[in-house]
Amino acid sequence: MPQKALTDPGELIDGARPGRSVLRLVARRPGRMALAVGAFTLKEVPLWFLPVITAEIIDIVASGGEVSTVLGWFAVAGVLLLQNYPNHIVYTRNYMTVVRDTGADLRNALAARLQSLSIGFHTRASASVVQTKVVRDVENIELMLQQVTHPLLSSTMVLIGAIAMTGIMVPQFLPVYALTVPFAILIRHGMARRSRLRNETFRREMEGFAQRVGEMASLMPITRAHGLEETAKSRVAVGAAGVRRAGLHLDMLNGHVASISWVSMQLLGVSCLVLAAVFSLTGILPITPGEVVLLSTYFALLTQGLTQLLMLIPVATRGAESVRSIAEVLQEPDLEQNEGKRPVQAVEGSIVLEDVRHRFADADRDAIDGVSLAIRPGETVAFVGSSGSGKSTMLNLVLGFLRPSGGRILLDGQDMQHLDLRTVRTAVSVVPQESVLFEGSIRDNVAYGLPDAEDAAIHRALADANALDVIDAQPSGWDTVVGERGARLSGGQRQRIAIARALVRDPRILLLDEATSALDPESEGLVREALDRLMRGRTTLVVAHRLSTVRSADRIVVLEHGRIVEVGPHDELLALGGRYAQLHASQNGPVPS
Repeated sequence: MPQKALTDPGELIDGARPGRSVLRLVARRPGRMALAVGAFTLKEVPLWFLPVITAEIIDIVASGGEVSTVLGWFAVAGVLLLQNYPNHIVYTRNYMTVVRDTGADLRNALAARLQSLSIGFHTRASASVVQTKVVRDVENIELMLQQVTHPLLSSTMVLIGAIAMTGIMVPQFLPVYALTVPFAILIRHGMARRSRLRNETFRREMEGFAQRVGEMASLMPITRAHGLEETAKSRVAVGAAGVRRAGLHLDMLNGHVASISWVSMQLLGVSCLVLAAVFSLTGILPITPGEVVLLSTYFALLTQGLTQLLMLIPVATRGAESVRSIAEVLQEPDLEQNEGKRPVQAVEGSIVLEDVRHRFADADRDAIDGVSLAIRPGETVAFVGSSGSGKSTMLNLVLGFLRPSGGRILLDGQDMQHLDLRTVRTAVSVVPQESVLFEGSIRDNVAYGLPDAEDAAIHRALADANALDVIDAQPSGWDTVVGERGARLSGGQRQRIAIARALVRDPRILLLDEATSALDPESEGLVREALDRLMRGRTTLVVAHRLSTVRSADRIVVLEHGRIVEVGPHDELLALGGRYAQLHASQNGPVPS
């Protein structure tokens, strides 16, 4: 029988109801949970039944009973204790499988959600904060499930067993147990709101600190180059001080909870012992010495369990805050909507923009303002203009990272709003200004996302990207690990590996975003030559600041304030003497007459 598909954990998380969210998560595996709870119930029997055996043995001794009866009770105790081991293993195996599976499911759900969220979200969100949610917050939920469940189930079993056995043996004493309930509720209610607020503050401080540490790591070359080590350390120190302050406030609150819980429950336990003794001595209730021990032991177990639960308030509250934290990602509405849209089987490369507009949130004017442009399959179109003119925004609109606020973009005659852009992007390659490589071999980086790529195709792509000399210079050839973000390669080497990555995909549409602007002249020449091969026969959109890199484009589109002011080949635009000629003159000097 095929296994029933599990509900996506992202659908079960509700930041406003973290407790209910956790219950829904563990309930996704009802079979394992039922087996775990059943095994736990059996293994905990000694905890609430041994006081009965103790009371019986004391009464046998007090009344001068038979040794054989004592040995009989000993045999019962032995059986109950020995069964604890196998049932504890069954409980641990099944419950911890649920906990670890839940943690893995949450991390996978977060990763899937992050892949579905818009580029706008990723632009706003700090990578360090997102990493904290995926790693630390899910770990907190796992810890909560590990540390809270055992005492909760144990206290429940003891409560049921104690009430049942007391009801059988000394039913008149049952109302005394009810005294523990208002004390526990009062303590829980008094600490709940403050505990939540301080956990939230601590979590926010930790996220801010993670962001500062991430910034410090990324700015290290700038920091060292300008001698700003003390500035960097002071920025981190401010964040660390905030974490320390928030953590200390949280620790002090947790200390109050622990002490108040322990003192209150111990006082109740002593009171129960004294009350049972008084009832027995005065004859108010016909309680035997063994029953005095029974009642005192049960009450001690009950108060001990409640104390444990109250002391777990910090762990539970931290876990609940982590549920709220990951809910910020799982419930983030800024999605790139692709589900249910029309998949694209093949891409020819025709792109048409019809009166396209785009305005960023909180902006007072459009970043792209009424752009209309038709790009033929196989044509190379370059976008130039001053900073802030809308060049990169144009590429992001064509790639679907941004949606038009007005107008529409057609791909091969189809409105991109109605297409599944994930299928479109299989025919698209992007070479950005700063190519990012991951921790892995050169071969793995070139074949990223193409597990079936043949060695011959990868070698051909590296050759066309002028990257074979990069391979030859490495100790292990293309199996050499490039380091995090390609740190062991130069900028030009990384860029050529990125071009090989684009070539091996044989894209129909190519987007180049300042692909040579950060390179030295020698590296730029090699990359430029590789790009010429990459662009051949493909629809290519180029964003460039240096106009010398776009001379060979079929058409050059000049943007200013999000509008097209000029369109044409290099020579025509120079002869026109307009905005393009001004930009060219500012970089290369005036054109000779």
